Amino acid sequence: MRRTRSAAEHRAPQAGRGTPWLAGVVTAVVGFSSSFVVVLAGLGAVGASPAEAASGLLVLCLAQAAGMLWLSLRHRTPLTLAWSTPGAALLLTSGAADGGWPAAVGAFVLCGVLVALTGLVPWLGALVARIPPPIARAMLAGVLVPICLEPVTGLVDAPLLVGPVVATWLLVHLVSRRWAVPAALAVALLVALVDVLGGPGLDSAALVPTLTWTTPEWTLGAVLAIALPLYVVTMASQNVPGVAVMAGHGYAVPWRESMGVTGLATVAAAPFGGHAVNLAAITAAMAAGPLAGADRSRRWLASVSAAATYAVLALASGALVALLAAAPPEVLPAAAGLALLGTLGASLAGALADEDTREASVVCFVVAASGVTVLGIGAAPWALVAALVVLPFVRDRSAPAMTEPGTGPGTGAQPAGRNQVERSPR
Repeated sequence: MRRTRSAAEHRAPQAGRGTPWLAGVVTAVVGFSSSFVVVLAGLGAVGASPAEAASGLLVLCLAQAAGMLWLSLRHRTPLTLAWSTPGAALLLTSGAADGGWPAAVGAFVLCGVLVALTGLVPWLGALVARIPPPIARAMLAGVLVPICLEPVTGLVDAPLLVGPVVATWLLVHLVSRRWAVPAALAVALLVALVDVLGGPGLDSAALVPTLTWTTPEWTLGAVLAIALPLYVVTMASQNVPGVAVMAGHGYAVPWRESMGVTGLATVAAAPFGGHAVNLAAITAAMAAGPLAGADRSRRWLASVSAAATYAVLALASGALVALLAAAPPEVLPAAAGLALLGTLGASLAGALADEDTREASVVCFVVAASGVTVLGIGAAPWALVAALVVLPFVRDRSAPAMTEPGTGPGTGAQPAGRNQVERSPR
């Protein structure tokens, strides 16, 4: 006997139709708009010209899109990729390394190789997992402090330019925390556009997105100052939390393949200026959660939609760089600082949550925040070294060592626990 569907059953598919596609668009727009200024500032800090930074933003969007399409179509899972926003913040404070921009590109290539190897070589994943998560978060927090001070100094130095950006960030928080940073960045672009229109204007040739090749070079200083810290920050603040977010929504991440895809994407993007491609963390919840519809079997379509959206957003890379390059110097740093405030708060909370490692985390934080350069190497690597040296002396021997079983890269396990999830814009 044929069963007659109820009116509610007829309406259910209609109500969910198209929701995954919309979720993918939102995922990409929020991920792009909330942190592209950090990427551009970070690439510029390590020596990229405006054309090279625009190329980097363009190739990152394309690499993420290609990786998402591959993973989502193969596994029918709403896996989303992103650029490393914490990694870009690290670049912003690292400064130009020994060898300049070509050496920075070589460091990006090495970072990608290490990420790919993490999925293939168990001992490398185990080595990364031995770094206590609070110390890794303290290093990131110290790196972020100087950047997050920029809105404060910007308000003092140029209140008429930075004030509207900060005010927008505050007011939109009353309505939606998710859209506060994108709205503030939109106002920053508007401020920049008004200033540019009052001046000589923009070079129309610079508005067209183009890929710019840089032949990688390798120097010891760039490896120590950029490649290794970028790898640690990307793994600890993006890839491991990204797996945890997916696990929280009931999806298993193919660890080895994901590390292989993101590592190879980073290697391929690096000569064109891309610093790091990785699993998305916070924005991953948009594609894997209820925003993508009630039918979990169709949520993978959100990843396809996000990939298509990133490909479209890539076309805006040249115009964004040209606009921000001509903007008042206070606007871009202030916008980047606002974009990273949430990440700073989450990093500080994670760094200080465990009493057993708290003092070592504080040492790591203050060294990273100091901005010192020793032997041509920036503060972030020295902060990690200092914390690991101090840890055996200050650790509470009466308490068991903090462990996070099954969460290490290379174990193939799915990390879980909300303490691992950073409030990264990405």
